[in-house]
Amino acid sequence: MEVVVAEHAGFCFGVTKAVDTVYEQISNKKTNIYTFGPIIHNEIVVSDLENKGVKVIEDVSDLKGVSEGTVIIRSHGVTKETHRALEETGLEIIDATCPFVKRIHRIVEEESEKGKSIIVVGSKSHPEVEGIVSYANGPVYVVESPEMAEKFSADRNADYTVVSQTTFNKNKFQETIEILHNYGYNINIVNTICNATDERQTEAEEIASRADVMIVIGGAHSSNSRKLYEICAARCDRTYFIQTLDDLKLEIPDGARLVGITAGASTPKNIIEEVQKHVRTNF
Repeated sequence: MEVVVAEHAGFCFGVTKAVDTVYEQISNKKTNIYTFGPIIHNEIVVSDLENKGVKVIEDVSDLKGVSEGTVIIRSHGVTKETHRALEETGLEIIDATCPFVKRIHRIVEEESEKGKSIIVVGSKSHPEVEGIVSYANGPVYVVESPEMAEKFSADRNADYTVVSQTTFNKNKFQETIEILHNYGYNINIVNTICNATDERQTEAEEIASRADVMIVIGGAHSSNSRKLYEICAARCDRTYFIQTLDDLKLEIPDGARLVGITAGASTPKNIIEEVQKHVRTNF
């Protein structure tokens, strides 16, 4: 039986940058290290950082009474207002927001200043989308799915710039765009799904279409990992979503020839290797 591990699996550039930033502060013997929100959506990594003394805060008010320390902004970014409030604390602020997310902030800010209305395609409650929305200086809408696009109702005489959450399902983004276009909205599309996400989803879909069993590894709260699962499950009936090897309750049918493995952008390499080794050794 063949085991195929996706080449584009595990930490992406933005996640690597953010996680390395925190470990660098630890190695520099910095004290009072905080991350604003979990640095990435992976419980294993966050737990390891907490064991090394890093504290996760969810609100600027959590820093009340703190006179010195370092606050690292998570890879997903924060709202414009939160960023300003953090700077006003007087603490050292290190912005580890993914550069691709920062690019969307700039696009939204510049386009809304030109008078454009903004449509963000993504999950409204995701911290990345909350941050993106905050950079609009005028009308801004979040469309979470093609189904929501069907119900979207706004001024058809306005000009819209459409951006996407970096980890959004590329097929659903395209479908959403087509619906908005067909409904007569004047839209300028900026495809801000990052290249790593595009490559990861394309490769996962290709492997899943050939696999008898597909394993997707990712954090429970990882948006890009859940979308990988959706893509793979649409191509392979036996698709498993796990966080670590401990979650894997694998059933491989008789005659299975190929098991595929992929992982979200916040999954450490060692977890991927553990799962791969287990499958190769035990099946």
